[in-house]
Amino acid sequence: MVKRLYLNRMVEEIEQKFPLEPHVKKAFLSVDREQFVAKGFKHLAYKLDALPMQEEQWISSPLTVAKMTQHLELKGIDSVLEIGCGSGYQAAILSKIVRRVFTIERIDPLLREAQERFRELELSNIFTRYDDGQRGWKDYAPYERIIFSATADKVPDILFEQLAEGGILIAPVNQDSLQIITRYYKRNGRITSEAIEPCLFVPVLSGTRK
Repeated sequence: MVKRLYLNRMVEEIEQKFPLEPHVKKAFLSVDREQFVAKGFKHLAYKLDALPMQEEQWISSPLTVAKMTQHLELKGIDSVLEIGCGSGYQAAILSKIVRRVFTIERIDPLLREAQERFRELELSNIFTRYDDGQRGWKDYAPYERIIFSATADKVPDILFEQLAEGGILIAPVNQDSLQIITRYYKRNGRITSEAIEPCLFVPVLSGTRK
């Protein structure tokens, strides 16, 4: 009961800053963020703060996750590819809205922890891969939506190739001295983009790490 109270309060705080569509709100209310937070920070799990994890990585603020999720326009969507699984929190939220979530992580210990969380929470529609996410996941392409959970200077062309016609890709992109949440559209084989708002993410890195 206490956890439910804290979770409800967290979602209320998100909505004070960023009104949620009903399906996004329902997803946030069905995923306990505390399950994805490192032990030493569980008392802060329901705050709107990014929190440190192992391997010098961070779990994003729930407000940022809410914005990225809603900007993907997920209603009626079947498949999403996530670049940068991290704690698994973003993938868990997505799994409550779409039929299939494909998530890639380049740091092996992080991926193993996320996989264990998915098993414990019985999130059977999340599929994971240990790899450099900048290569995408060709086997299951094309994806209706692609989300970057790290900041890139430029979105690799191969990911646009794996994006379905009519699809949307969301990524934090470095522009001048800022990181900007940017939404890309693929229409008639052409890519267009729009800047949404400033943000703060860890940088995307190349290669894999055991």
